[in-house]
Amino acid sequence: MSFDRHLVDPARSAQMARVRGKDTKPEMVVRRLVHAMGYRYRLHRKDLPGKPDLVFPRLRKIIQVHGCFWHQHPDPACRRARIPKTRREFWVPKLEGNARRDIENERALQKLGWDVLVVWECETTPSRREELVWKLEEFLGS
Repeated sequence: MSFDRHLVDPARSAQMARVRGKDTKPEMVVRRLVHAMGYRYRLHRKDLPGKPDLVFPRLRKIIQVHGCFWHQHPDPACRRARIPKTRREFWVPKLEGNARRDIENERALQKLGWDVLVVWECETTPSRREELVWKLEEFLGS
């Protein structure tokens, strides 16, 4: 099936244009928490596979903050990770490709000697903040 530009919904297009790759709300939550704990980090290092979100060079640790939808959070309880009902022929391969790339990047980072923690968007909500702090402390402190 070919993609016809004139069939694109303007509202959907406007919404997709607002999607960010860096400095997302979940990423900013994690950055503020980690900074408040006293840790300092580098952002989006281009010399590492996948340009990780937060890099702690001295600790050899990396935190990746993944959006539940874009990276397909595997938790069945996560409602944000559902695949759209329309244009599934576009979305399924795209989202599966994102998840596959995430796994490849994580393996490459581990091969280079980095410990990797993935924080999902749904874990950054205010109701789960205490649990997230514990998870970050556990990862960075060990």
